[in-house]
Amino acid sequence: MIPSRLFALAGLVVLAVVPWVLARHQLSLLTDLLIAGLFAMSLDLIMGYTGMVSFGHAAYFGLGAYASALVLLNFGQPIPVALLAGTLLAGVVAAPVAYLSTRATGIYFAMLTLAFAQLLYTVAYKWRDLTGGSDGIAGVPKTTLFWGGPSLATPQGFYLLVAACVVLSLLACQGLVRSPFGRALQAIRENERRFTSLGRDPRPFKLVVFVIAAVFAGLAGALFAPFRGFASPEVMFWVFSGQGLMMVIMGGIGTLVGPVLGAMLFILIQEVLSSYTEHWMIFTGIVFVLIVIFLPGGLVGTARRLGTRG
Repeated sequence: MIPSRLFALAGLVVLAVVPWVLARHQLSLLTDLLIAGLFAMSLDLIMGYTGMVSFGHAAYFGLGAYASALVLLNFGQPIPVALLAGTLLAGVVAAPVAYLSTRATGIYFAMLTLAFAQLLYTVAYKWRDLTGGSDGIAGVPKTTLFWGGPSLATPQGFYLLVAACVVLSLLACQGLVRSPFGRALQAIRENERRFTSLGRDPRPFKLVVFVIAAVFAGLAGALFAPFRGFASPEVMFWVFSGQGLMMVIMGGIGTLVGPVLGAMLFILIQEVLSSYTEHWMIFTGIVFVLIVIFLPGGLVGTARRLGTRG
């Protein structure tokens, strides 16, 4: 427990120091990594702790991005208002999707999440008057922290906002999975039939955690829009959901911190390899296969297993 706390404290110190040490493009890359990590962590809530594999999680990331972009462009509100709009829209849309999808299990649940996500992607792609269609929404500004407050247009300012959101989200998710509700989720993951035989209905638990995961994915998307300056249907496509699954597996399923590290590794591999070859996805796939074979618990899962043996 003590080493874990020391690692956590060291991580917080590093996050606080790096904006004053890294160059502008390096800080921008780190901000991108943290946003992707938040998205992967949200997927781990339903995948790692409830055993539900979603192929459509990117839809809620995209909804958060669109809501944030529209609020910032059309109303000029502070960024926290845009973040709230993104999380609320993602949660509201996720509720009926969760209600219908959790009626199925296994691959049928996964296919339902994919179908709903593609439906939302099509709506975003076709609703040109609102979403800009295939062109998306460009020119999303970085406004202020609050009304009349400091601007978040500087790389350091926006990075600190993203880092704070990721740390607070991680603490909230850890509190959730350690609560009685989280224990129930893990019981459903281990043996849903036994959970049902105890007289408990797993569907309400699965529905609630699905919406919570969508809210955190929406938060990641709401940060993404002002950071990149745009929102487009591409961030809602099933390919991004698949990349999220890879991030979770690479980092360690059911660890929360692992998916954040897995997202960082995935993006870094993409950034490095794409600068050398246009076939970077092939090599990314090779790295993924090697991790699955030789590090079946992912980065964090394997490290924990080795630490237990030691």
